[in-house]
Amino acid sequence: MRVPTIRDFGFTIYELRFTIPHMPDTETAYNSALDYLYSFVDYSLKHSSELAKADFNLDRMFALMSGLGDPQTKYPILHVAGTKGKGSVCALAASALHAAGHKTGLYTSPHLLDFCERLQINGEPVSHALLVELVDEIKPAVAKIEKLTTFEITTALAYLAFAKQGVDAAVLEVGLGGRLDATNIVSPRVSVITSISYDHTVVLGNTLALIAGEKAGIIKQNVPVVSAPQTDEALEVLLRVASEHNSSFTLVGKDVQFTPLEHSLDGQRLEVSAFNALQSAISKQQSAISNQHSALQLNIPLLGIHQVENAATAYTALKVSGLKISDEAIQNGFAKVKWPGRFEVARREPPVIFDSAHNQDSFARLTQTLEEYFPGKPVYLIFGASEDKNIPGMFAEIASKVKLLLVTKSEHPRALEPEHIQGLARQAGVPNEAVTPVRAALGRALESSEKDGSIVLSAGSMFVTAEVMSEWHKRK
Repeated sequence: MRVPTIRDFGFTIYELRFTIPHMPDTETAYNSALDYLYSFVDYSLKHSSELAKADFNLDRMFALMSGLGDPQTKYPILHVAGTKGKGSVCALAASALHAAGHKTGLYTSPHLLDFCERLQINGEPVSHALLVELVDEIKPAVAKIEKLTTFEITTALAYLAFAKQGVDAAVLEVGLGGRLDATNIVSPRVSVITSISYDHTVVLGNTLALIAGEKAGIIKQNVPVVSAPQTDEALEVLLRVASEHNSSFTLVGKDVQFTPLEHSLDGQRLEVSAFNALQSAISKQQSAISNQHSALQLNIPLLGIHQVENAATAYTALKVSGLKISDEAIQNGFAKVKWPGRFEVARREPPVIFDSAHNQDSFARLTQTLEEYFPGKPVYLIFGASEDKNIPGMFAEIASKVKLLLVTKSEHPRALEPEHIQGLARQAGVPNEAVTPVRAALGRALESSEKDGSIVLSAGSMFVTAEVMSEWHKRK
C-alpha cells in the first residue's frame, strides 16, 4: 500500500511500502513505527482552508521535550529558515561540520525515498532499527500530551536521536515559516534565513513583509543572524527583528561577497570574500578558528547560480556559529555534499533532470539554470502541483522552454486534478496533455526525448519528483 509521508504544513511525498510474508522483524517493527507516526494529525494532508484554521503553537513541543529531558539542549545547533535554499544550506553546513571531525546531526523535511532520510548523522540516515527504538522510547511522553502532530513528534525524534547518538553539533531545517514551527524551541548558535519569496501564503501571509516576519520568528535574543540576499521589503523586517533582539546581522552579498568562477555539469567553483562585519561577528562568538582568510575558493557539486548563493550563506553561517571549523574542512565538506532532487542531472544525454521547484521564484531560478547548462534545449516537463500553489506564476517563468507539459497527479489529498492544471496551461499558452499515473508520464517523456533529444524534467512539487525519481531508479 502507499502510505503518506509528512512535511508539517507543506509538501507530502509518498513512500512505497510492501507487506511481504516473513518480513524480517526489524522491518515489521519499522512499518509499525511509521503507522504510529502517521496516526497523528498530519497537516500536510489538509486542504488550505483547514490549514489556515489550524492551532499552531509551541506549547505542545515545549511540554513534549520537557518530558524527554530536553535533549535539544545537549548540543550546539544551526537553525535554518527561508522559502528556498534552506535544505541546501543545511546539507552544505552539515557536510562541512562532518568534514571538520564533528559528529553531526541533520534534520530536514520532507524525505524523498525513505522516512529515515529526515534524521541523518554524518551524512547517513539513521537505521530503521534505531527509529523503532526511538519511537518506543517517546511513546510514554507523547501519550501525556493532547493534539500532537506527526511533524512535532518527528521533530522530537530528531532531537532525541542526536542526543542519544552523542552528536557534537546539529543542523535543523525549519518545516514552514519559523515563528510557530516545531523546530523553534531551540537556542541556536546562529539563526540563518535563506531567500524569502511567496509560498504558503494562506498560512504565512500574502506579502513579503508578512512572510519575512514569520521567518524572523527564529531570531533569538543575542543570537547572531545570517541572511542570504533579500528583497528590500523582506530585509527591512529581518533587520528590525534582529535589532529588537540585540542580534548581530551578517548579510550575504554585502558583508560577505560571493563570486561564481566557473561551472559545468560536474559542479561549480566560487569565491567568497569576508569583510569586517563578518570578522566582528566571529569575534563576538569567540571562535577558535585559525588561519582566517579574507577570500576562499569553494567547489560544490550542486548546480545553478542560486546554489552559489546557498554555499556563501552556509559558509557564513559556519563562520559565525563559533564552532571550530577550518577553511579546509569547509572546502572538503562542500565538495562532498549530497542533496538529491535539486537540479539533479540523472542522465546527461538525452538529459533527465529532477528538481524541487514549486513556486514562481524557484521556477525563475530553474529556468535560468536550464539555460545555463542546456542553452536552447526544449523541455518535456512532468508537472503536478498542490491546490495552494501559484501555477500561473510558475508557467510564466518556464513557458518559453516547454515543448510539452505532461500534467500528472500524485496520490495526495491536496493534489490538483490534471484537468484544472491543463486549463491554466492553456491560458499560459503552454502545449500540454494529461498523463497519469506519474510513472506513465515519465514513460511518455522518455519516449519523446529518445526521438528528439529534448530534456526530461520533473518539477512543480516534491512529491511528484519523488515518484519520478523512484520510477527512474526502477527502470535503471
